[in-house]
Amino acid sequence: MFLRLFLVFTIVPIIEVWLLIKVGRVIGALPTVALLVAISMTGAWLARSQGFRVIITIQKELAAGRLPAAHILDGAFILTGGLLLLTPGFFTDFLGLFFLIPATRRLLKLWLGRWLEQKLRAGSFVIGRR
Repeated sequence: MFLRLFLVFTIVPIIEVWLLIKVGRVIGALPTVALLVAISMTGAWLARSQGFRVIITIQKELAAGRLPAAHILDGAFILTGGLLLLTPGFFTDFLGLFFLIPATRRLLKLWLGRWLEQKLRAGSFVIGRR
């Protein structure tokens, strides 16, 4: 686990700096900063609108007496996407937008469901009660 965290906290900033330098060389420093600000503002708007939409859906599901598990997962993905958009850089902005777009969230939920199912079948992930 330590190695994974170490790699994430070293490789992601290296990718971000490399991308900033590459984009800055192609379009210039000010347009690069303006692009980052525009992407962040668009992402913040998208996170806010998607977040409110998911909250309303969760409230409706709860009022109907149903467990809104899929919508809670959507909310977690939207929160993750919003946090990634707060991190400056093109790589994290791309990942953040990936978490905010409903179609890609569906793909993430599908992948997460399959991954969890494999772990449960293999017995490497156990859910227990106390």
